Amino acid sequence: MWTVSRRIPAPADTVWQLLTDLDAWPVWGPTVAGAELDRGAFELGATGRVWTPVGVPLPFTITELDPGRTWAWRVAGVPATRHGVEPAAGGCRAWMSAPVWAPAYLPVLAVGLRRIGDMAIDSGEDG
Repeated sequence: MWTVSRRIPAPADTVWQLLTDLDAWPVWGPTVAGAELDRGAFELGATGRVWTPVGVPLPFTITELDPGRTWAWRVAGVPATRHGVEPAAGGCRAWMSAPVWAPAYLPVLAVGLRRIGDMAIDSGEDG
């Protein structure tokens, strides 16, 4: 897998919440127009749909979950990105990984991390 990371001056819990809040995905994810779970909570094995910017819904399944730390998914049956956060001095380090066959997706992930950082900092200022 290819990985990009970013230090964020916000608590890891705040960043984790953004990584797993489907309503936040379209705000930070450049390739996500919307997302919803079929039922229940964001948990291992959960299924749902994610909409691309052109309005195409794709099914997804959460395939890996270490609550508060990392999650991964399959989209349309294909292994997709992994996401994670680790506490660090002065905040946390957030990261996202793309499959080995998708290095061209790294700039998209970097934009997502920048947006998550901005959102996490803004939420701390509002709180």
